[in-house]
Amino acid sequence: MANYAYFDASVQELVVIDDLLSALVGIEGRCISMKKVRSKEDEFNFQIDPSMDLTLQELAKRIFPLCKSFLLINQFVESRSQFSKGLVNHAFTAALGALLLDYQAMVAQLEHQFRLRRLSIQGLWFYIQALSIVIKKVIADDLMGSSVLNLLQSQAKAMAGDSAVRSLLEKMAQCASSAYLSILERWVNEGIIDDPYGEFFIAENKSLHKESLTQDYDAKYWKQRYSLKDGIPSFLSNSAGIILTTGKYLNVMRECGHNVQVPVSEDSKLVKFGANHHYLECIKTAYDFASGELLNLVKEKYDLMGKLRSIKHYLLLDQGDFLVHFMDIASEELSKRSDDVSVEKLQSLLDIALRSTAAAADPSNEDLTCCLERSSLLKKLATLKDLITKAEIDCQEEAVSLDGLETFSLSYKVVWPLSIVISRKALTKYQLIFRFLFHCKHVSRQLCGAWQVHQGIRALNMRGTAVPRSSLLCRSMLKFVNSLLHYLTFEVLEPNWHIMHGRLQTAKSIDEVIHYHDFFLDKCLRECLLLLPVLLKKVERLMSICLQYAAATQWLISSSVLIPKSDALADMGPAPTKSKQGKSRGPPQALKVATGNATVTESILNFEKEFNSELHSLGPILSSSSQAEPYLTHLAQWILGVGNES
Repeated sequence: MANYAYFDASVQELVVIDDLLSALVGIEGRCISMKKVRSKEDEFNFQIDPSMDLTLQELAKRIFPLCKSFLLINQFVESRSQFSKGLVNHAFTAALGALLLDYQAMVAQLEHQFRLRRLSIQGLWFYIQALSIVIKKVIADDLMGSSVLNLLQSQAKAMAGDSAVRSLLEKMAQCASSAYLSILERWVNEGIIDDPYGEFFIAENKSLHKESLTQDYDAKYWKQRYSLKDGIPSFLSNSAGIILTTGKYLNVMRECGHNVQVPVSEDSKLVKFGANHHYLECIKTAYDFASGELLNLVKEKYDLMGKLRSIKHYLLLDQGDFLVHFMDIASEELSKRSDDVSVEKLQSLLDIALRSTAAAADPSNEDLTCCLERSSLLKKLATLKDLITKAEIDCQEEAVSLDGLETFSLSYKVVWPLSIVISRKALTKYQLIFRFLFHCKHVSRQLCGAWQVHQGIRALNMRGTAVPRSSLLCRSMLKFVNSLLHYLTFEVLEPNWHIMHGRLQTAKSIDEVIHYHDFFLDKCLRECLLLLPVLLKKVERLMSICLQYAAATQWLISSSVLIPKSDALADMGPAPTKSKQGKSRGPPQALKVATGNATVTESILNFEKEFNSELHSLGPILSSSSQAEPYLTHLAQWILGVGNES
């Protein structure tokens, strides 16, 4: 290099400016040289001849960052244009490439100004310096997709005091977002993720299939098939949930074979984001359309309300005539050990009951099936940790094998897309309520049989026996069970059903339908005592006593009354017949009352004592629980009334 100290300052300045114009586009000059940084292959340092005037050296050093930034941006454009770097980076580098062309044209104009002796390059430094901060961050963290967009936006906000720089960064953000918005537009208009580089903020789990909704209790498909990822663009953060839901709705319709696409006009295209928030209006329009179309499809074509009414008829015993007939013809099979019960035979008997009752008019009765659970109701509740904890219910292992009556349940075939609402989890809740109602119906049926036995011997003189006391006990038990059934059906299930029905009529989206339906089931479970372990165990204990008493009634009565014919209890003995002499013999000659049977009296007293003890202990629990659970007030009043009568 020449020793420029011998040159006049004005000459030195001309040389420096001429070299700076070359350095601004990455070319070495006479007094300005480029050297690679040893530790970093892609980074260069600029150096000026030390013999130059110190003032000119300082001026050049202020411009060197601008020269380095050009090289940095140029290398970034070349490296980030590769396919593997994602669509956002592609769009960003395209915008930077256009900027570099403008920059080079500007340098050419500066050179022209230099020839005309009118040159000032002070302001250019701010433009490229701001962009170089962004580029260095992108390179250092290997950013892609929404991370690049967020960085550009945050940097633009940081430059709020410099309108020119902020405008440049906002322009870069707009250009970089165009590719991202095209992915977003296809998702909210068609429900398709066209994201070859994994830049979009919605992830698809292809391992989850819609068929799992009828098998998976946790219903992962609806929640996890499509989900939000980290790194949502800041300008979409408040709308991320709506965007996710819109595409999900469109996907459901597509999987139903109902091809639908959101109507798109020139005004509703997602071309760019900005302060006018037009893109948010486009997203909201797409959501409203998808939501309305899916809701109409589920309600009209797939008759959601009709299916819910059908489930109510069978699993909530809204129309219980079929169940009465079924219990008549299936009692023998259901009384067997659970392992010995034939589900196929039960299904055949259920079909007979359905065809011979009012249920025959329901076209959905073919969707009703029989099943046998593997555990008791209490133990089943203990396994459903989202409803109740095992510690709360403290259910012990069954010491004896269960019979068909304790494990019998009904199930219901649900097709897609109704399985989104009536999922495996929802159906399990219906089955829990059904099993409790079925158990109450069974207990009531057995007590009715015991009551008929008592009524069959009313004509006899029972003075001095325990039969009258037994009759009073049977009446108290019947009143307890029937009042419990009345509470469950008319004070819990019916009112809550009508509330849910009204809400479903005004629901605006399928997610609202799911919410109202789940709320209905959870409320019914709680008000039916199934989520109140202490109360449920007490009620189950009382019904167990009732069943034991009903099973023992035949023995208790026959031990108290001498009955010569086995059918005397059923038809009150044979009709009077004439002897050979023509005289008639009546029942008093055939039946004799046996008194003093201490064993029978003691058994009835034990049943009475145990039933009344459990009933009286249930009263205070109901009274205290009704403070936190107001719906128990009516049941508590009645229970206390039974206790007082007893």
